[in-house]
Amino acid sequence: MSVNLFWAVLIVVGATAVAVTAMLLVRRRAPDGGWFTNGDRAAGVFGVLATGFSVLLGFLIFLAFESYDQSRSGAEVEALTVAQQVETAQRLPAADDLTGQLVCYARWVISDEWPRLEDGSLGEAINPWGVAQFETVNGVEPGTASEEAAYGKWLDQTSDRETARQDRIHGAVGVIPSPLWIVVFFITVVIFVFLLFFADSGEPAASQALLMGSVVAVVVAMLLLLGFLDDPFQSSIGGVQPTAMRRTLEIIDEQIAAVGLDVTFPCDVSGRPV
Repeated sequence: MSVNLFWAVLIVVGATAVAVTAMLLVRRRAPDGGWFTNGDRAAGVFGVLATGFSVLLGFLIFLAFESYDQSRSGAEVEALTVAQQVETAQRLPAADDLTGQLVCYARWVISDEWPRLEDGSLGEAINPWGVAQFETVNGVEPGTASEEAAYGKWLDQTSDRETARQDRIHGAVGVIPSPLWIVVFFITVVIFVFLLFFADSGEPAASQALLMGSVVAVVVAMLLLLGFLDDPFQSSIGGVQPTAMRRTLEIIDEQIAAVGLDVTFPCDVSGRPV
C-alpha cells in the first residue's frame, strides 16, 4: 500500500470525519447515559479489545520495520560493494570490461530495477550486467599472485553484492500475509462499532466527537504507517530510494577521472546495452 504524505493526511482526516459524523448521528437516538447500563464493565471490555489490537499492531509494525530496514541496509551494502569491486577489477586482466559492466550494473539498478520495485513488477528478474560480469570473469585466467588474490576477492565481493541485492528486494513483496491484514481490519471495525455504543445524548457533542475522532485518527494513522513499512519502495517521504547507488556512481566517476582510466561503457546512462 503506497500512499504519499498528502493522501495519508487526507485519509486520516476523511476517516476521522466519517467516524465523528457517525457518532453524532447515533448520539441523537442514544439514551441519556448511553447504551451501556454499566459503564465500568463496558470500559473493561473495550480495554481488552484495545489491548489485543495494540499488541498485534505493535508486533506487525516491528516485523514490517525489520523488513524496511533490511531493504534499506541491503541497498547501501550493494552500492558500497559495487564501488569496492571497481577497485578490485583494476587488478584483473579484464579491468576495462569489468569496470564498464559495474557502472552499467549500477545504472540498471537506478533506472530499471527501482521503478519496478516501486510498482511491484520486478519479481525474480535478474540484473543482466551481473550475468555479463560472470561471463567476463569466467574467461579470466590469473597469471600472477596479485591477480589470483584479486580474483578470489572479486568472487567474495560478488557473493556479498548478490546477498545485499536479495536483502534489498526482499521488502518489495511485503512481509505481512493477507490473513493478518484481514484480522487487523476486522478488529478495527469491531472497535469502531463498539465505540458507537458509547454514544450518549447526555454528553456534549464535542466530547463525543473527541471520543470517537481521537481513537479513529490514531488507528488509521497506525494502519497507514504499517502499510508504508510493508511497502518501503515508494517516491513519497521516507521511501527507500537509490541514493547510495547514485553516490556510488559519482564516486566511480571521480575514481576513473583521478587515475586517468579510459573506460568504454557498454551501456547508455540508463543501463541499456549499446
